Amino acid sequence: MISQEYKELAKQMMNFALENGCSDASISIYQGTKSSFEYRNTALDELEQSSEAGMTIQIYMDGKYASYLTNRLNRKELEKFILQGIDAARYLEKDEFRRLPELSRCYQGDMSGLDVFDENYDSISVDEKIDLIKKTAAEVFGTDDRILSVSSGYGDGAYASYTIASNGFSGEDKHSYFSLSASVAMKGEEDARPSDYWAESAVFFDALKKEDVGKTALQRTVRKLGQEKMESGIFKMLLDNTQSARLLSPVISSLYGGALQQKNSFLIDKKNEQILPEKFTLIDEPHLRKARGARWFDGEGVATRKQIIIEKGVLKTYFLDTYYAGKMHMEPTIQSPSILICEYGDQNFDQLLDGLDK
Repeated sequence: MISQEYKELAKQMMNFALENGCSDASISIYQGTKSSFEYRNTALDELEQSSEAGMTIQIYMDGKYASYLTNRLNRKELEKFILQGIDAARYLEKDEFRRLPELSRCYQGDMSGLDVFDENYDSISVDEKIDLIKKTAAEVFGTDDRILSVSSGYGDGAYASYTIASNGFSGEDKHSYFSLSASVAMKGEEDARPSDYWAESAVFFDALKKEDVGKTALQRTVRKLGQEKMESGIFKMLLDNTQSARLLSPVISSLYGGALQQKNSFLIDKKNEQILPEKFTLIDEPHLRKARGARWFDGEGVATRKQIIIEKGVLKTYFLDTYYAGKMHMEPTIQSPSILICEYGDQNFDQLLDGLDK
């Protein structure tokens, strides 16, 4: 958690910026730690642990805007840093659309209820983490003569931030994550070396699935053995759900204000038009408890809410922060999505597969 001392420091720096010529200011102070371990076959191959802390300073003055980042969290040094930033900002061109969001759009709750931080994060020992990836690799290593290599990985992280802005917004965010993965490479026919992976993740260590991750990676690799070339043609294609993010990425990136305003989107002026098949509905659900990505507010402090992005193939909204909404003379929405969810159909993967002729 961000200490009260750091929160007070953020407030002091915001006031310092205002006292020295800024019309508005936003200060964010953050802390984080993460670790990652990799096990290859029968030995530990990689170990990494790191921590960070810093402050992001956004200043608005005379129609000009600048953003600075520092990890020197000493009051005297920060004051000097801000004064230098103010002097540098005077050389920038004015941009009338750079402003803080209206307070009425910002989150003003008590920030409780999402349950996305594991209070026991620091109690998990390095031995536990290494033992976990060792067991994951051991699930499959040596179980099949065709296996060439097995890798297992573990990662975790805990982050906290506190933001205070001169428009009246203040908010704190903290979250944690844990992940476990495995990949398997096998000897196929001739020079073929098929490989595949599997991964699990969770907000809480106790909720992380810790068994059969290696076995699932092996099963997914075995599926690739014996592949043969086929004649070219036009076929129906069934995609594994792990590919959904890659498949949708071009659509999502085209909904951001930056892409729209810079004419770098194929979805300009497509709101309320059919862009995908009727069976497809996409929803942003930011308030799912114990879910990675859940949050009460975005990077500007604007309150998040459940929102339909695409309804039965029809585009319903764009991701417009205060700046790009102003430049485009549109109503602002949200800076970015939180947790994107597709509505399920009435058939699972195997049923869909059975419905294909080839």
